[in-house]
Amino acid sequence: MQHEFLLEIGTEEIPAGYIQPALESIKEIMGLKLAELSLAFTDIKTAATPRRLSVCVTGLAERQADRQEKILGPPRKAAFDKDNKPTKAALGFAGSRGATIDDIEITTTAKGEYLLLRLEKKGQETALLLGEFIPELIKSIPFPKSMHWGIHHTAFARPIQWLLAIFAGKVVECSLDDIKSSNQSRGHRFLAPEPFVVTDFADYLIGLKRADVIVDLDERRKQVVEEINRAAADVGGRIIPDDELLDTVTNLVELPVGVCGGFAKKFLQLPGEVLITSMRVHQKYFPVADNNGDLTANFVAVNNTRVKSPDLTRQGHERVLRARLEDALFFFEKDCRKPLKQRLEKLNGVVFQAGLGTMLEKTKRLVGLAAFLAEHTAPEASNVAQRTARLAKADLVTDMVNEFPSLQGIMGMHYAIKDGEEEAVALGIMEHYLPVRAGAPLPTEMAGALVSLADRLDTIVGCFGIDRIPSGTADPFGLRRLALGLLHIIIDKNSTLSLQDCLQKAIELYGDRLTSESTLENSREFIKNRFINDQTAHGVPLGAVEAVVSVDFDDVVDCRKRIKALVAISEQSAFPLLAGSFKRVNNIIKDHSRTTVVPELLAEPGEKNLFAALEEVKKEVGPLVAEKEYEQALHAILRMKEPVDTFFDDVMVMVEDEKIRENRLSLLARIAKLFLSVGDFSKMN
Repeated sequence: MQHEFLLEIGTEEIPAGYIQPALESIKEIMGLKLAELSLAFTDIKTAATPRRLSVCVTGLAERQADRQEKILGPPRKAAFDKDNKPTKAALGFAGSRGATIDDIEITTTAKGEYLLLRLEKKGQETALLLGEFIPELIKSIPFPKSMHWGIHHTAFARPIQWLLAIFAGKVVECSLDDIKSSNQSRGHRFLAPEPFVVTDFADYLIGLKRADVIVDLDERRKQVVEEINRAAADVGGRIIPDDELLDTVTNLVELPVGVCGGFAKKFLQLPGEVLITSMRVHQKYFPVADNNGDLTANFVAVNNTRVKSPDLTRQGHERVLRARLEDALFFFEKDCRKPLKQRLEKLNGVVFQAGLGTMLEKTKRLVGLAAFLAEHTAPEASNVAQRTARLAKADLVTDMVNEFPSLQGIMGMHYAIKDGEEEAVALGIMEHYLPVRAGAPLPTEMAGALVSLADRLDTIVGCFGIDRIPSGTADPFGLRRLALGLLHIIIDKNSTLSLQDCLQKAIELYGDRLTSESTLENSREFIKNRFINDQTAHGVPLGAVEAVVSVDFDDVVDCRKRIKALVAISEQSAFPLLAGSFKRVNNIIKDHSRTTVVPELLAEPGEKNLFAALEEVKKEVGPLVAEKEYEQALHAILRMKEPVDTFFDDVMVMVEDEKIRENRLSLLARIAKLFLSVGDFSKMN
């Protein structure tokens, strides 16, 4: 029979950011364990609030199926002597499994004959297995930080207060430290704290709702949305969309109740980003906008309980936010008294990275690198890019960024505007931090893009130059993200740049600070691997990517054009055969690099025809490759299929005559060079 299993881990309030990852881990661990125990089930569902993590397994088998276990023993020749009597090895093998010699079979394997025991294993009751597994499950849930409490040995995100564990409507007996499992859950801490009995998951959901707890995450999120929209509508406004904040608030409350508050209009003179950050980061409040999308002097807070006096609650929220905004306004007005350009020297007291100097030194490198990049891709943007690079990091020493680090770049933009800087410079200061993550917006203007490229190149070569290299999943300096952003900007701006030259320039600007001799090659290889991963993640065939980057990885935009051409030509029916022939060519020539062919030594019709076809195709392919018309070039190369096939059918390459053999190898090397003018498409076969 199939039944339902429900586990609830009741706790003190768990941090909002811990909840979703914990539920995902619980579901994964539960699924793996049930499979390991050979317990069939239909589905695994999860639910949670700040005070509980819950998992429900439906369609779970009542017990394990009886099964036969096969155990392989020692080789037959070691198990029986010359008189075919069992040795100590055979007797020990049987005895260790509670069997006798009569139970042993002989089985033939790839390594010879071995002893075999077939043991009947009776399936255990699911309830017993769950009782043993529940403590193991709880202890294996990972958290960013765990804690011990009292005299208990268990570590968890927050102290565990109760355990609800029922299978088929009955309590699963288990314990964790001094907490014993039961069939009771608990409601809202303030509104319905009394325990209540649960029989199954449906009863659990209903019982908690009666006890003022919405445990279903989707339902609670929907109610948060309804509450904040209702509260904003009370003042004629609307909530500014913020899914991240919505997820956080959903996991901060068990019973969402929205309340709208206000603040003095004088604070609206602050940049909108400051107001929003003050509300969402510190207080988890939702900003309110009018119908034009402009911020109003209102916010919406979400309480975790119904209150008797909404006005009193509103005043409490307003008082807390007012203090934050007063500080922000003070910092903003103070910062505005001093132009960004006068703050540059103060960057000398800010360390960029240990071993890589100060932010002032980095600023000087960024100016030089931005000028270099502009010269090679957008000369018209050079002056703006250099000015942007000079001021890009100046806001790091402002009071506002010191208070709200997430506003770096954004505050620099606002201060630059107040300083009278060009609009392109101000925007570039903000945009040089873009993209902040994969899939996030990229710089819109060239100045910001150039400084962003310079910043990323400088950090990557700097870290590789002092051996601060990512390993496995550890990437403390975020170099993978920086490299990915670097690639996306280059592609988005269609910038024709030599990655080798850019990295070399970035290294030169460090002077003698970098100690690793392999900085250039390691940095280039690192970026290449990010390029491969990014392309394949977006559905580009790995073979096409490797076919190009294995030949050359320097101009990212050019690499993409070659890959696109290879993907398109690979759909031609003749292409896989030509790729196979190319692989054969490579295998034959091996280290033969000479490509000079002596026509007088071409004796066989097959090699004469191949040489003639090669020379004709080369004349066509050369200009096409020079113009980066790679797909057309590949269509021309595709005509080489038949002459190459005929050559391999009719001509022996490795003949005894050394001159003829070397000439034929040179002919094949010449063909390989032609093929490689676009990519090593033998890797696509």
